[in-house]
Amino acid sequence: MVAALGIAPEPADERGGELEAPRALETQADDRSAVAPAAPRREAASEQRADGAIAIIGMSCCFPGAPDVAAFWEVLRQGRDCIEEIPPDRWDWRDYWGDPLSEPGRGNVKWGGFIEGMAEFDAPFFGISAPEARMMDPQQRLLLTQAWRLMEDAGYAPASLKGSQTGVFIGTADTGYARLVAGSGSAIEGYAMAGLAPSLGPNRISYYYDFHGPSIAVETACSSALIAIHRAVEAIRSGHCTAAIAGGINALLNPEAFVGFSKAGMLSPGGKCKPFSANADGYARGEGVGLVFLKPLADAERDGDRILAVIRASAENHGGHAASLTAPNPRAQADLLRTAYARAGFDPRTVSYIEAHGTGTPLGDPIEVEALTAAFTDLARQAEADHGPAPDQVCTLGSVKSNIGHLELAAGVAGLIKVLLQMRHGEIAASLHSEVLNPHLKLERSPFRVARHASAWQRPLDIESRALPLRAGVSSFGFGGSNAHVVLEEYAATGENERAPVLVSSPELIVLSARSESQLTESAVLLEAFLSGPGRAAELCDIAHTLQVAREPMEFRLGFLAASKDEIRDRLGAFIQGNAGSPVHTGRLAANRKATSVLATDGPLREAASSLADRGAGG
Repeated sequence: MVAALGIAPEPADERGGELEAPRALETQADDRSAVAPAAPRREAASEQRADGAIAIIGMSCCFPGAPDVAAFWEVLRQGRDCIEEIPPDRWDWRDYWGDPLSEPGRGNVKWGGFIEGMAEFDAPFFGISAPEARMMDPQQRLLLTQAWRLMEDAGYAPASLKGSQTGVFIGTADTGYARLVAGSGSAIEGYAMAGLAPSLGPNRISYYYDFHGPSIAVETACSSALIAIHRAVEAIRSGHCTAAIAGGINALLNPEAFVGFSKAGMLSPGGKCKPFSANADGYARGEGVGLVFLKPLADAERDGDRILAVIRASAENHGGHAASLTAPNPRAQADLLRTAYARAGFDPRTVSYIEAHGTGTPLGDPIEVEALTAAFTDLARQAEADHGPAPDQVCTLGSVKSNIGHLELAAGVAGLIKVLLQMRHGEIAASLHSEVLNPHLKLERSPFRVARHASAWQRPLDIESRALPLRAGVSSFGFGGSNAHVVLEEYAATGENERAPVLVSSPELIVLSARSESQLTESAVLLEAFLSGPGRAAELCDIAHTLQVAREPMEFRLGFLAASKDEIRDRLGAFIQGNAGSPVHTGRLAANRKATSVLATDGPLREAASSLADRGAGG
């Protein structure tokens, strides 16, 4: 499919102010080729496609030690702990160091999970002035950027969704950025209030991308992101939106919460989050942002979307009156699980992984395992009555908090993205710092085992030893009692939705665009790196189609024909080095012109593209 290059861009890129510019947004290198071993049995359409099944068609994130999805998988695969000392550009932890039990305003925690580039934002890219951008909470800046990357990951140019009934559901809260603004001596302008209000995070996404579905900020403490995803699922099912961006964000900008949680005894003095461990002594705080793109499964199949997994069910509840306001209620957690799996439409005994809330507290971890055991005992008893006997299965427990800390308002989406990556690669990452298990977990008579080592994720078997899809759950519990659980299933295409083999091997039109020359070069660098790594298995026609259809046409353009991925790399390399010859065509779309393009002004390229269409090539 040959796409026209001549679409009017937004205003040309102009840099200014003190904000740093991020990497170009054009190409997000991610491994999309790895698959889990042993293809699953295709279940009957009525069994696999329960009413209300929701497809996840895209994901984007920025977590400690991981600026994108591909880097996050490397963190998980390598078993890295990304907790570090509080960076000096946030605050000097020494100014707040002391005995939390005896010294007012002092705590004994100097560790956390921090993302790089919190101050980075390309304000002109989003049509925002530098002074206004400086008044915006960094969470709003990050959400705008990650929403763009999310849509690209899902295979959609952001402009193609303009005017749609897309909803936005974000777990978010006040970061205290207003105090930093006030302390800087900056004069308060009229736009400051919009930049500082937490609800404006999702609202700004909806405004900028012109979405007309619900736009909602969710704040239920540590369960915010997963409850936002649950409510997005419910909104899609009820018809309030046709698709949704959902997830959460958490930024650590001030020391006060570190001191307060330290005084409450909730944080690990050593900065290690040790879920399920006998040495668990509290959690490490972390920051980051994670988003997923949701769509009804039937619509995603109709539109040919790449489906990462299917949400089969979700649920939320509250613990009611427990031992204290912040104490977990195991009965409420067990009820939540029973509700979620009763809605899922499959045998819950086939669930083989649970991404636990798993904060690494001596009390919370055993209570969570107690709730899991109670719920799945009841679920297994009911399943045997409904479905008959099944082979014994092991269900592995893990917690991403051991890698990146507890992301609080974004914790649930971090766990969900971890599960999506484990499904993609057919591997279960190790849950770190769990070498010696908490003796109060009571795992002996349960199907649950802690992921103390990385392992292959084996598909469960039915009674006839046939492989079933990978199935998993994600839990997230707020310290005020609000709980959420999401049930995920690996996607297995039915015959009518399987992709036909690629039969055409012809030159393809490769196009890139950006808001500036430097970003165009950076996009070329990212694409070259992708093709040299995770993109090696991608089909040439898929690469061309994505670049033509799923990327926003912008002012600075590059285009050429290539018959192989090696040829793409060679021509990109020459362009990057400034040695591009006649096969690589570059140009700039004149500002305020609505219908001009490289194809319209470059005769050889226009003729080559036209011949591709005549031959039915181009993906």
